[in-house]
Amino acid sequence: MSSHGPAQKMTARAIGPLKGVAEVPGDKSISHRALILGAMAVGETRISGLLEGQDVLDTAKAMAAFGAEVIQHGPGEWSVHGVGVGGFAEPEDVIDCGNSGTGVRLIMGTMATSNITATFTGDASLRSRPMGRITDPLALFGTQAVGRAGGRLPMTLVGAADPVPVDYLTPMASAQVKSAVLLAGLNAPGQTVVTERVATRDHTERMLRGFGAEVTTEVSEDGYRITLTGQPELSPQTITVPRDPSSAAFPVCAALIVPGSDVLVPNIGLNPTRAGLFATLQEMGADLTFENPREAGGEPVADLRARYSPDMTGIAVPTDRAASMIDEYPILSVVASFAKGQTVMAGVHELRVKESDRIDAMAVGLRACGVTVDETEDSFTVHGLGAGGVPGGATAEARLDHRIAMSFLICGMASQRPVSVDDAGPIVTSFPIFEALMKNLGASLSRDNG
Repeated sequence: MSSHGPAQKMTARAIGPLKGVAEVPGDKSISHRALILGAMAVGETRISGLLEGQDVLDTAKAMAAFGAEVIQHGPGEWSVHGVGVGGFAEPEDVIDCGNSGTGVRLIMGTMATSNITATFTGDASLRSRPMGRITDPLALFGTQAVGRAGGRLPMTLVGAADPVPVDYLTPMASAQVKSAVLLAGLNAPGQTVVTERVATRDHTERMLRGFGAEVTTEVSEDGYRITLTGQPELSPQTITVPRDPSSAAFPVCAALIVPGSDVLVPNIGLNPTRAGLFATLQEMGADLTFENPREAGGEPVADLRARYSPDMTGIAVPTDRAASMIDEYPILSVVASFAKGQTVMAGVHELRVKESDRIDAMAVGLRACGVTVDETEDSFTVHGLGAGGVPGGATAEARLDHRIAMSFLICGMASQRPVSVDDAGPIVTSFPIFEALMKNLGASLSRDNG
């Protein structure tokens, strides 16, 4: 049994081309941040296109627990009446962040410099994930954290009564760590500085500027140096959330490997710190085109068309691209299985500490489908079988991980034999309309709940 109830086995099989328009949900990263910064502004922030997956809904509940007024007006239409920087109230109950590592880590950063105490928990997957990478830098502000062995949830944070600004060099490429420190710095006096050796997704910096915070980024000998001036008064905003490139990856990649497919995904966010997958696919020979490029809410967007690409070849993915596509390696490994030659994905140790150990999960599942996969601690290599060459016929373990579940279902849409996942339930956390959207394009997905 999974955290969301009885396991929901789902099977995908090849039945023909995928055609049509894929209206994928709003960007999850931007949705989280819009709710959080809206709660820290003074006045009403209006949000349209909010992703209404469980991860984001849990963040909305958390912001309400800290004293903001969070209202849903219609599908994707929300408002947040914020309490101002430093205005969070102490929650009356435990903050349950479900499956969301992004949600819990950003919220921890947000409350870390307020003189309040909060306890955080989540589902079985989230409770297994390390929080020390967040609590260590938050301790520099004066925050105290007490959790389970190994720095795991449930965990109680005691916010710093007299926070001090910090200058922090991130030990790993993680937008969550960077963002948590910057959000904590909002309620600290003076300037908080985060330096990262490799640039990670910059949604937090962009949105902070939009809300009126003073944030600068410069290149130094140590990498990218982001400086935030603390204790601003954030002004409420009207935010249109672009569609999530991480969700778009699934119908796009399906179109590339299912014969005869032609799929258009409109209004996709193409922030350069998030678009690594699309660059990689093009280098492999994928037929991808970007139409009607424009800007929405400070983020570059375009309409993305993907067509069946039977002649893709494997490549060595540049290691410096990992941060811009870390969530897309599972579905990339599926595409690589249908390409010719080897696809090498290195510098991806972060995949081992996501919702699951994604390197191991994909390697085990792909091998069961007849694909040869080599792995090291921070890399894996897929030996592609070419278009139509994957035998399939396996049931893969989702491991409470939405991206693993969706990746293997996409695999089944192009494999010689159907592919199942033991539990598709976690998909609701990020892509609640996945099943309906893929069926509307022509995919065959069936449930078997025993």
